[in-house]
Amino acid sequence: MHPLLTADTITEFQTKGVTVIRGLFAGHVDALRAGIAHNMEHPGPYAAENLKEGDTGRFFDDYCNWQRIPEFEDVIRHSPAAEVAADLMGSRTTQLFHDHVLVKEPGTSKPTPWHQDGPYYFVGGQQNVSFWAPVDPVTNASLRCVAGSHLWEKPVVPTRWLNEDNFYPDSDAYIPVPDPDAEGMEVVEWPLEPGDAVAFNYWILHGARGNEAAERRRAFSVRFLGDDARYVTRPGPTSPPFPGHGMTAGDKLREDWFPTIFTRP
Repeated sequence: MHPLLTADTITEFQTKGVTVIRGLFAGHVDALRAGIAHNMEHPGPYAAENLKEGDTGRFFDDYCNWQRIPEFEDVIRHSPAAEVAADLMGSRTTQLFHDHVLVKEPGTSKPTPWHQDGPYYFVGGQQNVSFWAPVDPVTNASLRCVAGSHLWEKPVVPTRWLNEDNFYPDSDAYIPVPDPDAEGMEVVEWPLEPGDAVAFNYWILHGARGNEAAERRRAFSVRFLGDDARYVTRPGPTSPPFPGHGMTAGDKLREDWFPTIFTRP
């Protein structure tokens, strides 16, 4: 077990689907800040501005940039994250899926909509983990997660953040997006310092409030896969799409695109 973890931390992740890892990226905050700055100055093809006309602030996100932003690759390969991921997942290996940057400037009223990541992805399996790590102190704009939602019988339909329309509107395999606060669900969240990380399963329902603070809220996410990850099909386009991947249902994700970062001896 990595020194950043305890048996209780792993149990919390396995049962509630979410936990907090203090100091996971503590030695890499400056690199992440530099990488995020580069990303915002030179957005990739998936970059998005998630505010409608009349909304205040700025809500920027972009993903799949680790191969062109050296700071991101360095953090992914040399921070403890991949080894910690293996412990949380109960996996011998940790395979990289992708990175994601989310920035809410001061005065951004728009919340991150409630969603599960899993329905957007072409990945099946229970061994997975996302780390959501701010590089600014975070209180009210922290990640909010519904404990135990990774075990729901049906997943939540994925939506587009700007227009909030459904990816798969005609599929009965998904349930509508719930309102956890109104429905009395157990919502967990933590105040976080730069370098801390929330670890959560791809199937956890999560979101975040707007950033009404006077400071920025910049966050870096990295998504990892374990031994049981396999390619699956969805009833429509996935996000990220990874065009031309060439995989078919049941395949392990190709190592040249999704490298294994950690293998337990």
